[in-house]
Amino acid sequence: MSESQQERLFREDTWRVFRIMSEFVEGFETMGQIGPGMSIFGSARTPRTDPFYESARSLGKTLVERGFAVITGGGPGIMEAANRGASEGGGISVGLNISLPQEQQANPYANVKLDFHYFFARLVMFVKYSRAFVCFPGGFGTLHEFYNSMTLIQTGKAECFPVVLVGRDFWSGHVDWIRRQMLEGDYQTIDPEDLDLFTVTDDLDEAADKVCETLGPEEVQAACELRDQTLRMTGEGTIMGKMPRCYPRNNSHRPKRPE
Repeated sequence: MSESQQERLFREDTWRVFRIMSEFVEGFETMGQIGPGMSIFGSARTPRTDPFYESARSLGKTLVERGFAVITGGGPGIMEAANRGASEGGGISVGLNISLPQEQQANPYANVKLDFHYFFARLVMFVKYSRAFVCFPGGFGTLHEFYNSMTLIQTGKAECFPVVLVGRDFWSGHVDWIRRQMLEGDYQTIDPEDLDLFTVTDDLDEAADKVCETLGPEEVQAACELRDQTLRMTGEGTIMGKMPRCYPRNNSHRPKRPE
């Protein structure tokens, strides 16, 4: 590698730090106001006619009615369904969209939207602001989120939180492989109790009850009040309590955040 190439890569990486920082800052400022959230994952390829689409839509509505914000990756398929249900339930519907080489089309049902360039920054928002994960059938992205949650919980880097896998026909073969190859086989790379870190079900009521175990009655009431306050709209069409996201370049004009 020539010296000029090294200099160019160094310069690009230096500026990339600021881009990464901006994604974290905007993410923290926005997500910190949504209250307790539930992340719902699943395939972007799931059609609207698929039963799992309706299941995710129903679960999204149920969760916001119980006081949670619903967080998805902001795309079509299962993500759209969950955002749609949350929006129809009058709750906070968050879409964390990601820019891809083949651009992901953001679904229209998220009323809180963030765009990310980096997967790892987006993944932090899912983990930091979710009280539970629900994984519908999906592809590598869904498996990534599932295994990331398992790694964080198993290693103690995150508090133990509910992880629910919806769809026995889809997940059972995968769980059997985990048990056969990782637990009982020659490799023995996990412990028996690691299989208790997640729940597999077809029952949406069981899924909702499992993830809602993370809040007591007082917390649910507070979450509902925060949801109602956050979604109140002002006359000019902004959301009550949200800070403006665009400021003059002179930061002295930026309004101070209330203490």
